[in-house]
Amino acid sequence: MTSLNHNLDQTKIAAHYRSILQGLGEDPNRQGLIDTPKRAAKAIQYLTKGYHENIDEIINDAIFDSEISEMVIVKDIEIYSLCEHHLLPFLGQCHVGYIPNGKVLGLSKIGRIVDVFARRLQIQENMTQQIANCIQQATQAKGVGVIVKAKHLCMMMRGIEKQNSSMVTSVMLGEFRSNERTRLEFLNLTQ
Repeated sequence: MTSLNHNLDQTKIAAHYRSILQGLGEDPNRQGLIDTPKRAAKAIQYLTKGYHENIDEIINDAIFDSEISEMVIVKDIEIYSLCEHHLLPFLGQCHVGYIPNGKVLGLSKIGRIVDVFARRLQIQENMTQQIANCIQQATQAKGVGVIVKAKHLCMMMRGIEKQNSSMVTSVMLGEFRSNERTRLEFLNLTQ
């Protein structure tokens, strides 16, 4: 996205936030709210920047030859996303594991891939699947496992208002799905 388009989008988004404030009965000209539409526009663009990121650029050829054939796991990757149903945050942790097939992915790239999909309007189930599919496609691994555990503010702040609930989703591909020992090893190591 060019800087000019980015600024135009930000101006449009800010105008919509101004309308929302008015719709709530607020005065968008009062001191505390004067710059809120601009700040909110910048924030929502940042929180959804995954739409404008390119996976190939994120990976940036950070796939390396390796003889390792044992499981590689990156645990406790923080996730911050927005529920596509209410535009409220959900946050938690993601665990990613894969069994290399002659190639390994640069460590930081796993966290960056997670962020690309988390920084979109999402439901957790789809995000978990997208992360797993991306890791599989990038590495051609023998198997990929992804587990996401998150708290959803749409469930905590409104509606049912359950403060201590969390949602766990998992996607198992290849050997993580077909081999029970592999799946159990991954689940044990991510506890």
